[in-house]
Amino acid sequence: MNRTSRRFKGLSQGPEYFHCVSRVVDRRMVLKTDEKEEFIRIMRIYEAFYGVRILSYCIMTNHFHLLIEVPKRPAPEDLPNDEALVGKVSAALGEVAARGLREELKHFRKNGMAQAAEALRERYFARMWDVSSYMQVVKQRFTQWYNRSRKRKRKGTLWEDRFRSVLVAEEGDALKTMAAYIDLNPVRAGIVQDPGDFRWSSYGEAMGGGKRAIAGLAWIAGIPAHGGENRKLSPKAGLEAYRCALFGRAETRTDGVGGVVKRGA
Repeated sequence: MNRTSRRFKGLSQGPEYFHCVSRVVDRRMVLKTDEKEEFIRIMRIYEAFYGVRILSYCIMTNHFHLLIEVPKRPAPEDLPNDEALVGKVSAALGEVAARGLREELKHFRKNGMAQAAEALRERYFARMWDVSSYMQVVKQRFTQWYNRSRKRKRKGTLWEDRFRSVLVAEEGDALKTMAAYIDLNPVRAGIVQDPGDFRWSSYGEAMGGGKRAIAGLAWIAGIPAHGGENRKLSPKAGLEAYRCALFGRAETRTDGVGGVVKRGA
């Protein structure tokens, strides 16, 4: 069941944070190397278009985790202008779609049809800054790519449900704990010992020099444990701070009877 509701939208004065999970139908292990790479490519394209930010992620073989920052919709005067909107459409949907939007907007503006131009812009803005719209398009686009493959030639949905999500508090350690939980998935599954060796995760991408992944994890690492203003860290310092937090949560301890317990599992 999707625990995200549109009733959340607009209630917060600032960004909201969601841990989103979706699994492949029948839990089939179909997300191999090429599939993971394509999912991340699509995830990043629509991240920019929808105005959200992926703070942490992990793509496993039959499911994925995303920790998403969803900003509040900007005030009308701060919305992208026509050319900025066309640029977003070009990056996400391609030049053909962008050209069509540009021509329509120019036609409306030239003929004094401001209301029609704004209605057209709103069709795009209504989908932005919304976690449900973002998740829907990413999963749909990936399914379309997956199904088109000659070696698969399949139809229908790839996912067993819409998606599940939990609203995560920004205060304290909540976001750090959730990000670490996501990045430690391949460790808990026994795939790697060091989460940095799993490149289809935010931490793996960051250790490979990925700027967007580094920025997201550095921002998380800079959140004070006891509230207050966000403390800004440089990318290098932020990644090191996140690494310390991550390995602190992943350390092992004995359970008193000879067994080993992994924290964060």
